[in-house]
Amino acid sequence: MISVAVSPAIIQMNNLNSFLNFQGNTWMSYILDLLYFSDMSPERQDSVPLYERVPFLEIQIPGFPSGVDELNKSTTFPRIIKTHLQVQFIPKSFWEQNSKIIYVARNAKDTVVSYFHFDRMNMAQPEPGDWNSFLQRFMEGKMVFGSWYEHVKGWWEKKQTSSNIFYLFFEDLIEDTEREISRLCSFLGLSATAELTKQVTEKVLFDNMKHNRMVNGCTDEVLDFSVSHFMRKGKVGDWKNHFTVQQNEQFDEDYEKKMKNTDLQFRTIL
Repeated sequence: MISVAVSPAIIQMNNLNSFLNFQGNTWMSYILDLLYFSDMSPERQDSVPLYERVPFLEIQIPGFPSGVDELNKSTTFPRIIKTHLQVQFIPKSFWEQNSKIIYVARNAKDTVVSYFHFDRMNMAQPEPGDWNSFLQRFMEGKMVFGSWYEHVKGWWEKKQTSSNIFYLFFEDLIEDTEREISRLCSFLGLSATAELTKQVTEKVLFDNMKHNRMVNGCTDEVLDFSVSHFMRKGKVGDWKNHFTVQQNEQFDEDYEKKMKNTDLQFRTIL
């Protein structure tokens, strides 16, 4: 498990814009970085890897700077931070300083497939084992960042009482990227021009990101590209290429039990 103890006193949160998500963090990191800094610092886009521009709050790997260390060195404003933490583990200062939070949620079936392939190539985590055993562990919530079900429900519930949380669905972002970027700008209070919105939409297309060395993960030393691409498919419904009929039936039955007490709905196909 990758974790770090964060003291609110260490990270100055004043007027911070941050985002939280479970799936799609690279995509949202890039969107936000472009919206805030593409005009102010164009060289940043061509020379600084995205994972350095947007620190990973809780990451701590021996031999590498921790997420907190990277945040303390950050001189940009606003600071954009990514995390996979469940809502109950977020530092109090995020709430006390009225941080803007974007939570990106993806349907469970595509999430587990993406998670599986990422763990296969991620040398910082144990081998994921075979697909079937990985799927069972996902259903049981035995993952690095806990249960997907509790994760998405916890943030959904928090959103109902917090105007600083923007709950964004991965599937909506796939369906109409420009529309969702416009909604995101409204939430953040950014007066992005139509031209900038179109430019950002074009740059964050999956194929463009996949060939962009600063965002496609190829400079990250812990990722083994001989096993899998970091940016693999970026589609809705790839789960159909992995689930057997029996696995799908078992998953649906378990899903219905775990999600029966929430109005949170996901699309698994478009």
